[in-house]
Formats: sequence, C-alpha cells, structure tokens
Amino acid sequence: MEHKDYKAINKSVRKKDAMQLLLGKPVYTEDIAPSDALVVKLLRSPHANAIVTTINTKTAKLVPGVVDVFTWEDVPNYRFTNAGQTYPEPSPYDRLIIDRHVRFAGDVVAIVAAETEKAANKALSLIKVEYEVLDAVLDFRTAKDNPILVHPEDNWVAPCEVGGSNKRNLVASEQSSHGDVDAIMADCDIVLERTYHTKAFNQAMMETFRTYTSLDRYGRLHVISSTQIVFHVRRILSHALGIPKNRIRVEKPRIGGGFGAKQTAVSEVYPAFVTMKTGRPAMIIFSREESQIAGSPRHEMQVRLKLGASKDGKIRALDLYTLSNSGAYGEHGPTTVGLSGHKSIPMYTGSLEAFRFDYDVVYSNTMAAGAYRGYGATQGIFALETTVNELAEKLHMDPTEIRNKNMLKEGMVMPAYYNEIASACALDKCLDHCKEMFGWDEKYPVRDMGNGKVRTAGVAMAMQGSCISNVDVGSATVKLIEDGTYNLIIGAADMGTGCDTILAQMVAECMDCSVDDVSVFGADTDASPYDSGSYASSTTYITGKAVEKACMELRGKMCGIAADMLGCDKEEMIFEKGRIRRINTEQSVTLSEIGYKTQVNTEKNAEASVSHSSPVSPPPYMVGMVEIELDKLTGEVTILDYMAVVDCGIPINPALARIQAEGGIVQGIGHTLYENVSNDRRGKPIEASLMQYKLPTRLDMGHLKVEFEHSFEPTGPFGAKSIGEIVINTPAPALAHAIYRATGVWHRELPITPEQIAMSKPEDNEN
Repeated sequence: MEHKDYKAINKSVRKKDAMQLLLGKPVYTEDIAPSDALVVKLLRSPHANAIVTTINTKTAKLVPGVVDVFTWEDVPNYRFTNAGQTYPEPSPYDRLIIDRHVRFAGDVVAIVAAETEKAANKALSLIKVEYEVLDAVLDFRTAKDNPILVHPEDNWVAPCEVGGSNKRNLVASEQSSHGDVDAIMADCDIVLERTYHTKAFNQAMMETFRTYTSLDRYGRLHVISSTQIVFHVRRILSHALGIPKNRIRVEKPRIGGGFGAKQTAVSEVYPAFVTMKTGRPAMIIFSREESQIAGSPRHEMQVRLKLGASKDGKIRALDLYTLSNSGAYGEHGPTTVGLSGHKSIPMYTGSLEAFRFDYDVVYSNTMAAGAYRGYGATQGIFALETTVNELAEKLHMDPTEIRNKNMLKEGMVMPAYYNEIASACALDKCLDHCKEMFGWDEKYPVRDMGNGKVRTAGVAMAMQGSCISNVDVGSATVKLIEDGTYNLIIGAADMGTGCDTILAQMVAECMDCSVDDVSVFGADTDASPYDSGSYASSTTYITGKAVEKACMELRGKMCGIAADMLGCDKEEMIFEKGRIRRINTEQSVTLSEIGYKTQVNTEKNAEASVSHSSPVSPPPYMVGMVEIELDKLTGEVTILDYMAVVDCGIPINPALARIQAEGGIVQGIGHTLYENVSNDRRGKPIEASLMQYKLPTRLDMGHLKVEFEHSFEPTGPFGAKSIGEIVINTPAPALAHAIYRATGVWHRELPITPEQIAMSKPEDNEN
C-alpha cells in the first residue's frame, strides 16, 4: 500500500478514553475493584542475602481483622519467572511465591491477609523472624564466578539456552561478531576505549503496582491488574500456583503508567495466592516505597566500548562489551542486554567494516531489574553516541558531519541487526531537519554568558525496533454490529499510549467509517484474541497489521454475505462507504442489513479474527539536540531547548506520537541529570520515595519541540513503524556532549549531578 492521503490515518484524533480520564471517572484497578476485598500486605527482608531460620506468626494471626499469615512453608514449590515474555521464556525460572532464601533487601518473607489495612499493618509489625545472614554480592562487577552464589538451588531452570548458569551467578552470556575486529582496529589511526556506567533507574509511574483477585461464579481465578501483559500473567500465575490456565482469567482496566515496569508480574501472584487459599477477594496496592525498593527498574549496566576510526572520521570498527546487573532474579536479563549492542552498533553501518558484541548478565543481591522503555538500547546508545561525540571533538569535526559520513542509510544491510535491511530509513533526513530546526550552527559554539555561565549544545541519534522479530504476535477481532458500526477486540494493553485510539483509526481507515463508529474492548484473556502484550514497541506495528488484515478479511466476508442476499457472485461486489454494491448496477446492501442478516437463518458471520507476526523488526530512528546553560560554579545544568526529529514511518496519530516523544525525552533527561539509585550497606535502595528520587517536572524541561520525517515501511500497517521506546534514547548522550562542551569533562556515569560537574576537571578524563 503506497503512501496516500488517508481519511483516518495520519490524523490527530481525540483519544478514546480522553473524557473518562479528564472527568475523573472510575477507570483504574483500584476504582473498579469491589470494596470487600481482603487487604494484602507483604513483610520484606531487611537483609540482602539470608536464610529464614524461624518465623513466628502466632501473635500476628491474633490481631482482630487478620484472616491469615502465609510464609514459605505455605506456598507451592514451583519455580517460575515474573518476566512477561513469550513462551518459552528466555528468563530463568528462579522465583518462588515466598522463598526461605531471601536474596535482596526487600524480598518477600510473609504475606498478610486482613480485613483492613490497619489490621494488616499491625500484623506485619508482630511477625517475628530470625535470619541466618549470609555474605552478599552487592557490586555486580564482582558477581561473575563469585564464590557467593545468589541462586545456589538445584531446581533453578533455564527454559531457553541463553548461556546462563546459576552456579556462576550468570543469567545469560553471548558473543557475536562480524569481520576481523582486531586486525581493523590495529590499522585504525585513532582508537578510543571507554567505559560507561548507567544506574538502575525506576519507572516511577504514577499508579504503583496493584492487583485485585477473586473467584468468579465458576470458581475460576479472576484477576484485574494494572498490567501490560494479560496473557503472560495468566501463564505466570499458572506456573506459580500450579493450576491450569483455563481456571484463570486476567483483564486490565486503564493503566496509570507502566513504561515497562508492568511487563513484569510484580504484584499479581500475592493476592492470587491469598484468594486461592481463602476463597475470598483480595487486593494488593504497592506503596510508593515498595515500588521504589522492590519494583522492576532498568538494568544497571557497565558498557565497555572500543572504537576504531581513520583520521578523516570514518568509523571502521566497534567492539562493545556489556555487563548487565539483573539483581536477585533473572527476569528480562537475557533479553534487555542484547539491545545495548544490536540497537546501537547498526547506526554506523554506513562505514563499519567489523564489529564485536559480547555480554554477560549477572545475578547480585540487589533489587531485581526488569523492562524499562528503551530496554537496553538506552544504555548502549549512551556509550556509543558519547564516544562518537568524543571522536568528533578530538578530530575537530562537527559531530553532525561525522554522523553524516558514517550513518546508516536506507537500503543498507545491517550485519549488527540480524542482517535486516533498512527498508525505511530517514535517519539522514532527521539529522538535516533537526539541525536546521534547532539552529545547530548558532547554538553549538560555546558562548560565555558572564557570571560563570556558559551556553552550548550537544547531539545524539538513536534507533530502536518495532517488535521482537519472529516472536511477537498481535491479534485483532473486528465485528460488524447490526447498525453498521464496528467492535474492535484486542489483547494489547493501552497504558496511556493511545493504542486503543490508533487501532480504531486503522479500522476506520479500512472500513471507510468514522473513528467514533469503532468501539474498542481489551484486554481480557477470556474475550480477547491472543496478543503478546504491549511491549517491545510492537503494538502499532504488529497488532496494527493484524487489525489491517482483519478488516480486509471482514470486508471480504461482508461482500460474500451481500452477494448471497442479492443472488450473485462475491466477485461482483465492491465495498463502498456504508454499503456493499454490485458492480455496474445500482443494487446494493447496507451494512446494517448485512448485520441483521448475520443474526437470522445464516451460517455466516460478519467478523474476522487475525493474528500477525513479523520476520523483521524495522527500526524507527531519531535525532535529538539540546542547548544548555551551565553554571561552572555550582554545576547546575539548565535546559533551554530540546529539539528532536523522529522517523516512525507514517505516524498514525501525530498528536499522540508527539506526546510519546516529548514524554520519552523528559524521562531521558531525568535519568541523565536528576534520578539516582544508590544502596545502603545492606543493599537497600536509599531513594525509597519521590522525596529522594528526584523526577524532572515540566519546569525543568525548557522548550521541547518534536517533528517527524516520514518514511514508508512496507511491512507495517499503512507504512507505520514504532515510536514508544526510541524517544528515551538521545537525551543522555546529547547532554553528556553539551556538558563536555561547557566544561571540558566527559562524564561516563549516569546521572551527571551538579556535584560531579562542579568537582570535575578536564584532566580527570581518560587519554
């Protein structure tokens, strides 16, 4: 399908749920859960590594209103993973609902179920626990082959071979390469070898983890949860509880933010276990502190990068090694790390002669990491783009010119990206567009503003993916209603991104109707067709293509029904707005008439359900530029302008795409300048509330501007690619570049705080 003037696509229409949200209607998990649910609270370990020797719950159980207290002795002994990933899961089965061996400060020791929150909290304070405290591995750089094992158990299971071994504290390990890296590196005029460190940033979504569970009228477990992955939650609960999947129904209401955190089943298993044990509805709501210390943050990574280049700025070889800290459990460990190389190195396909990418993912006695927007690409792009900027500065080249000389262009084969072809790539246009929009030539030079303040700019580019190729499945069911409107039923989870709306726009485009004529339902494991879930930037690209295919199939079915009604062949019928018409005649059947026909004396239905997967994952691309003012005395960085241009193919809804981009940029700025995760001596995160964990506000952002360069992706719906994740990837390297320009110091650890800026000197840089 060629790019054309669409009627419903590439239009900014109002979100389907906009009015309910604006009017404060009850749409979230806590809003819709019945009030008679038991309150579920968790007792957490204060130790990073310990064995529970004794636990006394007798006094706690006597508290009025306490229904029961459960410990490791009460739960099933089935290992499982919390990672919301397609089966067979790459992440190891290394969890129990409650384990006697607690592996981080915050791990679960007991579950309290009570009639009231007051009773539950009282019971928590009365549980007496004795621990055998063990030595802990708190520095992930010492974890591999450490004699202290985070998971010494014999029933540790790796469903997929990903190079992991619990006897080595290894979650995953892999090596890949193309060309003779060492020989080319030896022939390079310039070799830069740098090490970068990024922290375990929290998603800090406004709605914390929360789940409601009950038994339905058939005695099945009914789960209502703020989750991105309803079908994966069903499987996770089945494994953890040891019950058949057909006895579990999972649905999600509106989600108050996820950003990947809710691609992990952080909270679901605890109320589910309580309901199965007591037969009563149960509800868990994580406090902000629990979400901060026992959530599912970004993987801490150390990235060692070696770059070889010629003196004219041609990047000839890249050698990247990533060490990733999965924390106490392995969820998402094997899969996030790959993106640090496979979604950074390909950006320089235009000049690259060879690359090597190796990684290790290790266990440590810290909070388990998980999925976060960018999913490993963020860390790798920070390292690579910062090193490229350093190369440009060393060669006294404009960093935009060095990128033009080396960057990926449309039609190129990407060896570092599974040999996929860049079939739709406007990265070069994004750079030119952003440079002009930003006023790069005027803002890049360092300008002394007086009083110790300087202004300058930095640049970075990024890529991501549009799904997990050959894995992700998106599905859609489209039904004709007898009044000529449509039902769209999906398994993808709208978590504020607007996927309900953009998928409805696709139906409207295919069926030549108004977006208001399309009602959307999802996600519910009982009613929705199977969908991997909303992650890996796959919803628009994968589920959107399923919607497009379902609509085309439905149009064919409707033509067949109309042909029967008119006594002619299906091939004589054509689909027109509001009716099906017989070619070369005035005979036609309205959609409403077709709808009613499917309800009377018929064996044909007017609905289509289609699943779609893709053998490729076409990358979106982005260029970001930032202008800062830096106070050399205090180290304070003030953002004046952040401008970005994104190639996401054809934007389905430009307003929602722009909001995605602006939000991701803000998160990336937060990771770079404000947000920090540090642990006390017991391994517990110090930043346990939003008082300590500093999030940027709109006042910190300066002026944001996002525009688009269109490409047309032939495998995507209406030429679309993804946008959800890539938008977080440029702030860190762009800001690190601007800070260097202002101070002469390269900062290679995030966050870059005012204290670090003020205390650092140019001689601190590596040679």
